[in-house]
Amino acid sequence: MDSGQIEAQINEFELLQSGGMYQDDFLLTWDRSEDEIAAVFEVAEILQKMRQNNISSKAFDSGLAVSLFRDNSTRTRFSFSSAANLLGLSIQDLDEGKSQIAHGETVRETATMVSFMADVIGIRDDMYIGKGNAYMREVSEAVKQGHGSGLLEQRPTIVNLQCDIDHPTQSMADALHLIQHYGGISNLRGKKIAMSWAYSPSYGKPLSVPQGIVGLMTRFGMDVVLCHPEGYGIMPEVEEIAKRNAQACGGSFTKTDSMSGAFEDADIVYPKSWAPFRAMEQRTELYDRNDMNGITMLEKDLLAQNARFKNWQCTEELMGRTKNKNALYMHCLPADITGVSCKLGEVEASVFDRYRDPLYKEASFKPYVIAAMIFLAQFPNPAEKLLQLLTRGKRRIF
Repeated sequence: MDSGQIEAQINEFELLQSGGMYQDDFLLTWDRSEDEIAAVFEVAEILQKMRQNNISSKAFDSGLAVSLFRDNSTRTRFSFSSAANLLGLSIQDLDEGKSQIAHGETVRETATMVSFMADVIGIRDDMYIGKGNAYMREVSEAVKQGHGSGLLEQRPTIVNLQCDIDHPTQSMADALHLIQHYGGISNLRGKKIAMSWAYSPSYGKPLSVPQGIVGLMTRFGMDVVLCHPEGYGIMPEVEEIAKRNAQACGGSFTKTDSMSGAFEDADIVYPKSWAPFRAMEQRTELYDRNDMNGITMLEKDLLAQNARFKNWQCTEELMGRTKNKNALYMHCLPADITGVSCKLGEVEASVFDRYRDPLYKEASFKPYVIAAMIFLAQFPNPAEKLLQLLTRGKRRIF
């Protein structure tokens, strides 16, 4: 691909109405308009093509990208670092154990202190219902006030790297994978995607991945099926968002308790374990009361509940029920692989091995998606800035 093709895509992107993203955060996909969602995909692809063509996309000469991970992470942590580096920002991890947070420092004070030269703050806070997204909004309000009062020279963008409600960088990367796999966003219309619960020997996986998938894929005219055993429902308000999206965009949103039914004629399958919404609410309440005995009992009950559904795994037999026996298998990773990472898990090893390269490809889009979110929030004229980077022609590797 030559620079002329990249320039043509920049010109297409410029037609989108994405100005509402400037000086704003990316916290939930359903907070963003259709054009803003499309803009993230376009900028992500442009940045990817620039890198593939050895063109530097360092729009910043200095600045910080601060990361705060309150849960373990591999893919998202390194994706955020890669995205910041791609744009020319330095990375600084906020380790709460080494900060003054343990000594009672307020959220507003912490947010201000880390933001003097920060252009973006990426936060993962997905453990407790009602806490994570609320914390991100508290940080957002703090930096907004700091910038408004002149304390901060710039207004850092807050990027949701996974919360209790949504995992926007994951679902957007998943969607970009589908867009490139099927040759365009319009080709997603009418495709059936089965977002299915699957068995795991662990109990507390967040709800934000399935919620992110049904909350986003219903915007593309897809037929989205949410599948889980009784008792493993997601947040009712997210289901309502998925229903509204499907009605507005010409697709469908349905639920079933049959994994084989969900896989029937599916174009895409996404078997993934998650904890029941009601149990996660209870877990949060117990932690609020510091009831560790209650937590231990809840964990024991949830593991026993999971064990009732050990047959809920993605098998070769189930894949044979999908469209042309060849549905695209997706997962946010790491998957619980039967006989590999655990005795019995979400997916048979033969299925996972067959889709290993596409799964890694799926994960590879996340750095570009995060970089696009930052880019659109930090520049009032993103198309002009992309064109400047392109025509400057600075080589990434000399």
